[in-house]
Amino acid sequence: MRIAGLWAIAVLPLGAVAHPGHDMSQELAHRRGFLAQSKRTDLSHCASKLQARGVESRNLARRYHTLHAKKQKRDLDSVLDTSHNETDLGYTPTTAERTVFSSNTSCALTPEATQGPYYITGEKVRRNVVEDQVGVPLTLDLQVVDIDTCNPVSDVWLEIWSCNSTGVYSGVVAAANGDGTDDLGNIDTTFLRGIQRTDADGVVQFDTLFPGHYTDRATHLHILIHHNATELKNHTLGSGNATWVTHVGQAFFDQELISAVEETYPYTANTQVLTKNADDAILASEASLGADPVVDYAYLDSNVPDGLFAWMSFGINVTKNYEISASGSYWADGGRPEDNSQWTALPPDDTASSSSSSSTASSSTP
Repeated sequence: MRIAGLWAIAVLPLGAVAHPGHDMSQELAHRRGFLAQSKRTDLSHCASKLQARGVESRNLARRYHTLHAKKQKRDLDSVLDTSHNETDLGYTPTTAERTVFSSNTSCALTPEATQGPYYITGEKVRRNVVEDQVGVPLTLDLQVVDIDTCNPVSDVWLEIWSCNSTGVYSGVVAAANGDGTDDLGNIDTTFLRGIQRTDADGVVQFDTLFPGHYTDRATHLHILIHHNATELKNHTLGSGNATWVTHVGQAFFDQELISAVEETYPYTANTQVLTKNADDAILASEASLGADPVVDYAYLDSNVPDGLFAWMSFGINVTKNYEISASGSYWADGGRPEDNSQWTALPPDDTASSSSSSSTASSSTP
C-alpha cells in the first residue's frame, strides 16, 4: 500500500466516525502507522509464484484478461471507477476455488486495528450465518495469502460480521447501532456473524446476506483472522484465542451494486442516511495506500434478489499477532457486554446487562 496522501485523509474530517459515535481518527492513525512499516502492500509480486504452483493455469480457460494480475497502485477515483462486476466469467458458488482465485492479485495488505466497536467473541464456527434475516443472498469466497511468501495461508480461522439490511449489528445494544437501544433483546442475537478455517488453498466460503448501511459509513463487512486457534466442542474458539488476531480488515462493494441492492426490500425500509463509497474515510484511506478493498462479484441470475457471488484475495503478515478489544461476548445464556472494552456495547443506564449472569457458558470467552 502507498503512504497516505493528505487529500485522502481529508475526505472526511478527523472527527468523523467509523460507526456513529465512534471517533475514526484513531483508526486512521493506526492504519497509517501500520502501513508505513509494511514492506509489501499488495499481491502483484505473487503472480509468478502462483503461476509456478499451477494455480494460474487452472484459470486461464475461464478467467480472461486477468483484470487484477497487473493491478497498479491506485487512488480512490481509480478504485471507484473500476467495475468489479465479473458476471461474464460465469462463476457460481460451485466453481472450483482454484479457478476463482487463480490470478487474483487484487487486494492489498489491509491495515490492522480497524475492528470497529462491534466485534463480539464467542461466535459459532459455521458457513451459513443468515439465521432469520432477510435480504439479498450473498455467497462470499475469501482467500488468504501470505504477503511475503505468496503461499495460501491454510488452517487459520477467518471471521466475518456485518450489519443486516436495516443497518443493525447483532449482539449489540447501543445508541449508535441501527436500532439504537429500543431492542434490548438484540444483545442475544448472533445473525451475520461466523467463523471458518481456511482450506489448503487459503479459502473459506460463507453464505450470508448483502450488508445494509448505516449513517457515516459506506456499505462494508468486517474480516478478522485468528492464528493458532483451537475449535472447542461447542464450535467456538478457545478463550485464549478469541481476541488474539493476525489480521483485521474491511471489504467494500461497487457503488452500482449497492444502489441496485438498496432498491430492493427490506433495504428500502432502512431510514438511515446512505453514505456513498466516495464519502467513506476508511475506503479513501485504503485506496490512497494502494489497496483495492472492493470485492469482485457476479449475479447468480438476472435480478439482484436472486443472489450474488463475490470473492476476494488479500494478503496478510502471518508474523503479526496482537490483541484486540471486543465490545461483548456470546455465551450459552446469551450475549454479555464487555465492561473493560475500549468500545461501548451498552449505554450505562441500560438494563440489558442482566443477561450477563454467572450460568455455565457455551462459549469459552470470559
